[in-house]
Amino acid sequence: MIDKKMCLNLALIIGVAWLLSFIHLGNLPLLDPDEPVYAQTALEMLQHQDFISPRIYGNFWYDKPPMYYWLVAASFKLFGVSEFAARFPSALLAAAGAILIYLSGRKLFNDRAGLLAALILITSLEYFYLSQAAVTDMTLTFFLSGALLAFLHRKYLLFYSCAALAVVTKGPVGLVFCGSIGLLYLIATRNLQQLKQMKLVRGILVFSALAVPWYAAMIHFHGMDFVNTFLGFHNITRFLQPEHPEGSLWYYYIPVLLIGLFPWTPFLFQSFGAAYKERGQVKNALIFFMLWASLVFLFFTFSQTKLVSYILPMYPPVALLIGWYLDQAWAERRALVLKWGSGILTLLIVCIEAGLYAAANHVTAAVQPLLAKAALIFVLVLLANWGMSYRKDFRGVIVVNVTGMMVFTFFLMTQLLPFMAPSFHSKEIANAFTQNYDRQSPVYVAKFYRPGFAFYSGVPGEEFNPLELQATLAKNPKAYFIVQKKYYENMNPEFKENIRVIAAVEDKILFVRGNP
Repeated sequence: MIDKKMCLNLALIIGVAWLLSFIHLGNLPLLDPDEPVYAQTALEMLQHQDFISPRIYGNFWYDKPPMYYWLVAASFKLFGVSEFAARFPSALLAAAGAILIYLSGRKLFNDRAGLLAALILITSLEYFYLSQAAVTDMTLTFFLSGALLAFLHRKYLLFYSCAALAVVTKGPVGLVFCGSIGLLYLIATRNLQQLKQMKLVRGILVFSALAVPWYAAMIHFHGMDFVNTFLGFHNITRFLQPEHPEGSLWYYYIPVLLIGLFPWTPFLFQSFGAAYKERGQVKNALIFFMLWASLVFLFFTFSQTKLVSYILPMYPPVALLIGWYLDQAWAERRALVLKWGSGILTLLIVCIEAGLYAAANHVTAAVQPLLAKAALIFVLVLLANWGMSYRKDFRGVIVVNVTGMMVFTFFLMTQLLPFMAPSFHSKEIANAFTQNYDRQSPVYVAKFYRPGFAFYSGVPGEEFNPLELQATLAKNPKAYFIVQKKYYENMNPEFKENIRVIAAVEDKILFVRGNP
């Protein structure tokens, strides 16, 4: 039943989501290399009118299932091809995910706990960051959350449907999480008989009807090439072997979570501790959320390939746990919760300030004032937090954290990132290329820049190893090259003869050999 309070809370959640995500969505070019990969693949779906077999640079591409490509392609049709359109599905599903968390928290706990959980989720640093990113992680998180919350609320056909959509978003990991978390929960609560109520036969049919057709079509059209590449390499091999060896540390996700949950990190361990001790009627829901968050964290910790975005699916259950905990502490006027929170926040911000200070010693003088402004925002948030904690004002602490994140993200998206963005995208280099290209000479692009270059120039170029730059030059009397500056600077002088530098942006350089 929708009442006035519920409508106001939904309006608040949507308003915060809009201010955090939507108004900044097209501010920055797509960041290399991941965002342009998804945008370019969706664009080629439209160009080839083939919505079954993803392609990039005209070649079939088996990296991910098609869900996010479909969403971006639809967004391109609706808004036109742009950065805003490429990121729109992530922003939309981030807002929808917060609404989902509110409705579930409201039903399981109470209205205030649900609202707190939604605000915590949407203002967490990593959730905000990925709501702005044209990558698959927010889409997976939304469908996983829909499936697991449907399971908890015993909406089983919805559970099977959302689980299938998660599998069409990112592959077997969707099935792994939905199946293992649900089963572990039934074992932990000694409720395996619930399996009899889950309409398994009908559920398997629903799941298969939604998840199987695309995979069956891909196997039909591409055979073992698809199976070996998608399942063998992109799922099994990447789990067992690190794609980025420098990031395979066992503790990789500990700092990621502590920073990614900011500014709500101080309540993380408190809420888990309180949930573990809870013996009331919400105990089973809390067990479910702890299992959900823990399993996602452990799964990706054991995975040898690690990326910051992988643990995003644990943020919804963590937000619900913290929302429940803060609501309980608020109702019982446990001021010590706020003081502990402010103390931990102090330690976290001291670490952040130290990081900003260290970074200031390695950037240009023009960037240093921007880092100082960021440091000032964090200090003001901390002081306001301590003030509200001293007054035992729970509402004040919530308002400070939400408002502080909105101020910081506004500064981040309108001042800091636009200034630093040229280091992370290929739009300017691509624009310079299109103004100077002779439309016939070969184009060689370093792998890292190729997706962004292809998206913004419309020319995929040929991927090559920059370590072989001189050998490639020797074979091509007339060609364009996009590489890191260091490879150009390290060339022997004789190879620089008859070379014209067209553009140099941060660490990237575009040059042409010959006289096109």
